[in-house]
Amino acid sequence: MIRIGTRDSQLAVWQATQVKNLLESLGTPAQLELVKSEGDLDLVTPLYAMGVQGVFTRVLDTALLNNKIDVAVHSMKDVPVQLPEGIVEAAVLERASYNDILVLNPNWQAPDNSFQFSAFISQLSDPEPETSNFKPETLNLTIATSSVRRKAQWLNRFPGHTIENIRGNVNTRLRKLAESNWFGAIFAEAGLERIGLKPADSITLNWMLPAPAQGAIMITARKGDAAVLRACSRINHTATAYCVKAERDFLNELMGGCATPISALATIHQNSLHFKGSIVTPKGGQKIEVDETYAIEANIPAGRAAAAAILEKGAGPLIAKMNHEQ
Repeated sequence: MIRIGTRDSQLAVWQATQVKNLLESLGTPAQLELVKSEGDLDLVTPLYAMGVQGVFTRVLDTALLNNKIDVAVHSMKDVPVQLPEGIVEAAVLERASYNDILVLNPNWQAPDNSFQFSAFISQLSDPEPETSNFKPETLNLTIATSSVRRKAQWLNRFPGHTIENIRGNVNTRLRKLAESNWFGAIFAEAGLERIGLKPADSITLNWMLPAPAQGAIMITARKGDAAVLRACSRINHTATAYCVKAERDFLNELMGGCATPISALATIHQNSLHFKGSIVTPKGGQKIEVDETYAIEANIPAGRAAAAAILEKGAGPLIAKMNHEQ
């Protein structure tokens, strides 16, 4: 019997249940063990101000090392690139959507200037909007997110808007949005889709690069636990693991802190890996991007190569300045 450790939010339990079902479908019995994390208990402090990486994984790491559970299931974007001593990656499940979406406040009233508002909505879903005389900041909209990455990219595209902090699990954030006067809040599409809470009128932000490994589910286990690692290897999705490794290598090479807006997306097209990455200052004023394609057969460490490319464009001093200001 494999004991699967998970946070007790609806989304976390859904993810762990997927792991349980996959293991049992291959003949390995499993059961869920629910653990509450510090990140779930503190619903006020912004994530980037909590002072530690792995705020959603540390409790499960402790349970794993103390042999209270056999594996832990995480949203992979929450997992630090350096795992604790004694813990290893056991498997990565097939990736769901990596997109961010804007969930609109169902109680928000549109402004009188319907032409400007319509122009703004069209820009939200267009990865390359046409240049026009329309200035979206004139709408004075308020957007909610606790992610410094989402905040930075939003302000880079829509300077002058107001960003409000929003914390809590998916259900809590949806409730807070409905009770607010905000225009909308940014969510990971995969999380809402997984538990059936994605509103029909939500807007996919095609232009917003995701966090490294967003949309992927990661399983960790104790190093040397051969039976558990063997069982988990059977449910590993090779292509997803390959892509998210490149994204996390990019993050690791840049040595960004938890408040550094670093984004990355690796996708496979035939025999090539297409890598897009960016660094944006927290207030959106500066952005440096990289867009490269690597032949898979060449066995190039794509994430590290992309990091080198963006550093050549001047990302190093920008990251150092942001880390100094944290």
